[in-house]
Amino acid sequence: MKTTIPILTFLLMCCMVVISCAQSDKKQKRKMDKEAAFTSLDETNVNTAGMETATFGTGCFWCTEAVLESLDGVKKVVSGYSGGHDPKPNYEAVCTGNTGHAECVEVVYDPKVISYADLLEAFFRSHDPTSLNRQGNDVGTQYRSVIFYHNEEQKSLAEKAKAELDKSGAYTKPIVTEITPAVKFFVAEDYHQNYFANNPDQGYCAFVIAPKLDKFKKVFKEKLRKEI
Repeated sequence: MKTTIPILTFLLMCCMVVISCAQSDKKQKRKMDKEAAFTSLDETNVNTAGMETATFGTGCFWCTEAVLESLDGVKKVVSGYSGGHDPKPNYEAVCTGNTGHAECVEVVYDPKVISYADLLEAFFRSHDPTSLNRQGNDVGTQYRSVIFYHNEEQKSLAEKAKAELDKSGAYTKPIVTEITPAVKFFVAEDYHQNYFANNPDQGYCAFVIAPKLDKFKKVFKEKLRKEI
């Protein structure tokens, strides 16, 4: 009997690791309003003077948000949905994969501190850009690897970074990251914002996001915010 408890605990931890972003959120999601907050980033009282905006999708936006907001020069990261056809997307609808939206984040950053090229490096290094419409156990077009560019310079830099990474042979499979013009960004429900920071002990956060974030910080230690 003395060995039963540790074994059961280990098995439980293994099960929790494979919980997807959507699966782990079902109970909380049912308690929330199904309507998303249909506001753009510029309407959230963020002082954007001198700042620039980048939009990325690397799978579950909880992971993307946690990774990018750790970088020095990043002022704000907002989780949301973009790239789809539904005029009023919400989490439940986006999770079906039928709205065409990707879970993504809008990043407000100071170009004097961190460049768009730096953000692209962080983007590509923080997920598998060769995995089509999935990241780990999260499967569907809503989890696609995508860069929504806001101007021609961002487009050029994104295409260059993708081509160079493909040519480098860093991956055995071709990069499938979508590079497309930025369209309307829909802010996700309030409980998705700063999800990792607010729910560090939740299963997906503890066993999926935390290890990924720790690994990211070791690689990008010279570019982290000073308080990180």
